[in-house]
Amino acid sequence: MIHDTKIRLHGIDAPESAQLCQDGAGKDYRCGQAAALALADQIGAATVSCDPRDTDKYSRTVAVCRKGAEDLNEWMVAQGYAIAYRRYSLDYVPAETTAKAIKRGIWAGTFQEPSEWRKAKREGGSEGRQEPARADGCTIKGNISRKGEKVFHVPGSRDYDRTRISEKAGERMFCSEDEARAAGWRAPKG
Repeated sequence: MIHDTKIRLHGIDAPESAQLCQDGAGKDYRCGQAAALALADQIGAATVSCDPRDTDKYSRTVAVCRKGAEDLNEWMVAQGYAIAYRRYSLDYVPAETTAKAIKRGIWAGTFQEPSEWRKAKREGGSEGRQEPARADGCTIKGNISRKGEKVFHVPGSRDYDRTRISEKAGERMFCSEDEARAAGWRAPKG
C-alpha cells in the first residue's frame, strides 16, 4: 500500500502469505511470507514510484513499481519470489526463465502456482502443494480427457489453470512441447 492506495504488481504473481512451498531439501516454508519480507527488505527506506497500468476487480491499482531505476516487479521474478503472470503480461517471462534455470527462490524446490493455490482455497480444497511446478521447470500439464485423448497445456493457455494432473490416471508433467508430442500428447484444439 502506498499513500492509502492498494497496489498489485503488474505482470507477476507471488505466492500468498499463507501458502506453503518446499525448499530444495523438501522442507515446508511460507513462501508468500518470504516474498513479502524480501520485497520489504529490498525497498528498505527508499522512495518507490509506481506507474499505474490498470485497476483489478478488487479496486487495487495494478502498477509497475520502481526503486530508483530498478523495476521491483522484475526483481521479484528474477529472485524467484514470484512467477511471470502470463495471463496478463509476458514482460517478466525472461526473468522467470533465468530464475528457473538457476533454481533461485521458489524454483529451488516445489510449489503450487499462486493462482492454483487461490483457486483451491476458494473451492475449499487443499491449500498445500497440489500439482507443484517442478524444480526442473517442467510445467506443461499432460492431461487425459474423458474421451481418452492425451492433451498438453502450457502455462498461460486457456485451460491451464483448471487442468488437474493425476499421475495415477497416467497423466504427467512435461518440460517442453516437443517432449509432450514425443510421448503421444497433442496441443489443445482451437
